[in-house]
Amino acid sequence: MSEGLLSLFAFLPVLSIFVLMVAFRWPATKAMPVSFILTLALVIVIWNMPAAWIAAASLSGVVVAFNILLIVFGALALLFTLRESGAIGVINKGFSSISADKRIQAIIITWLFGSFIEGAAGFGTPAALAAPLLLSLGFPALAAVMVALIANSTAVSFGAVGTPILIGTGSSLNLPAIEQAILDNGMTFDTFIHHTATWTALFHLIPGILIPLIMTSMLTRFFGKNKSIRDGLKIWPYALFAGLCFVLPYTLVAVFLGPEFPSIIGGLIGLMVLIPATKRGFLVPKETWDFPERSQWKSSWMGGIEVKPETKLADISLQKAWTPYVLIGLLLIISRVRFLPIHHWISSVMINIDNLFGTYTTIEFEPLSNPGIFPFLLIALICIPLFGMTFKQVKMAWHESFQRIKGPAIALIFAVPLVRLMMQSGNNPEELISMPLMMASFIADKTGAAWPFVSPFVGALGTFMSGSNAVSNMLFSLFQYAVAEETGISRILTVSLQNMGGGAGNMIGVHNIIAACATVGLSGVEGELLKKNIIPVIITASIAGLAGMLLIHATGINLF
Repeated sequence: MSEGLLSLFAFLPVLSIFVLMVAFRWPATKAMPVSFILTLALVIVIWNMPAAWIAAASLSGVVVAFNILLIVFGALALLFTLRESGAIGVINKGFSSISADKRIQAIIITWLFGSFIEGAAGFGTPAALAAPLLLSLGFPALAAVMVALIANSTAVSFGAVGTPILIGTGSSLNLPAIEQAILDNGMTFDTFIHHTATWTALFHLIPGILIPLIMTSMLTRFFGKNKSIRDGLKIWPYALFAGLCFVLPYTLVAVFLGPEFPSIIGGLIGLMVLIPATKRGFLVPKETWDFPERSQWKSSWMGGIEVKPETKLADISLQKAWTPYVLIGLLLIISRVRFLPIHHWISSVMINIDNLFGTYTTIEFEPLSNPGIFPFLLIALICIPLFGMTFKQVKMAWHESFQRIKGPAIALIFAVPLVRLMMQSGNNPEELISMPLMMASFIADKTGAAWPFVSPFVGALGTFMSGSNAVSNMLFSLFQYAVAEETGISRILTVSLQNMGGGAGNMIGVHNIIAACATVGLSGVEGELLKKNIIPVIITASIAGLAGMLLIHATGINLF
């Protein structure tokens, strides 16, 4: 069978997801089982994948789906606990005192607070926290998820204390031949990784500055009274300033400190600069923008969760109301920073199964490393005595959390094994490469000198399929390195473009869309979100790709 035909078969699962969810507007609960069955048929008939590998890949996917569902459940439990306690109403009033403008609220919560959480935790945590907060501020559920996902992009390449580079890229390229090639060019492997972090941040620089403006323009275009991007563009001085507040410290940290802390420090410094500036009215537009009256909202905008504005606020101070989120940030940092002892203690609590069904597939479950358990559920429990909640309030919060998790569970239990089957399809007697590598290899053959432009889109494809920048880097970093080596272009720049694209692709990661929708009670609109969010993915990946083309072909930069 020709490479072109094999590539077409490899692309069919991705195409089926787009067609069913975008063209036919199927909900993920229907589209994912169908796409999984198609993928299963392909790995059996075309890739001739052994039954043991199919079972191992599918079961490991179910475990990953369970991990994602724990994050969603923890986020829901926290939201409903804060709602029932009255703390969410106090937080809302606090945000309104900063600015009543929904564009500004979206930027502060999703772009800066969300980026800080991404830097500390990653793995879909920011959208799971930010989307419910926006919902409680009066955002339509669909709008809340859209902006939460768009904003959760630049920070992703350095999410979870640098996991996409340190684990994703590092584990993929940590091979004797590559290490020797790096040493022959006067670098250590750690220096190579540091350079990759530096260039990843530089490729994110212009797209990152633009993300808040793109986000607000899409917010006003799709959810505004006038359905116009002009209402979003009117805030351009503030939006660009917000972009700079995060991206400048983020880039400097990547250049001077490495991949662990750009997103954490960028988010913290950004919040410390932007909130006081906003309170003083710096670059804040005189005209306050809001959504149309609720009676004019489309039914598809609204989820099953409603957080009504409270006429009488609970007797809770603003500082006390924010205590759960402050504790979450602190616990995420101290549990993720690798040189602190708590990280090693938490990581040591693990259920591990090696050589699943006789394959080299490993199942790992680290309960305390899952943000849904630690700290989301822990903080939700702490909120009970903290806010003096009654048994009835607690019962209401937890009952609703269990009810809301059922829909996304169906979608994720098929979506994640689908990806695992594609990733593991390279284990076959015919020695065919895996489906994702088959697609990437075909694209590389057809693009030639234009590969630097295509490179970030390959990274985005990996995250679209897997829902993780780290997994995208595991899938494609070695492939990107090999293409760069074969074509004689910079390996550092090419791998950096892969990592940048993986961050951009987070906006359309299917797992992320399903999980974020669940936190605001949305179902059946995943295709609509995919169609909207692919716009900023194309814009940001194109900017980075063009920058890569210019650096490699126009400037002739001599970088390993």
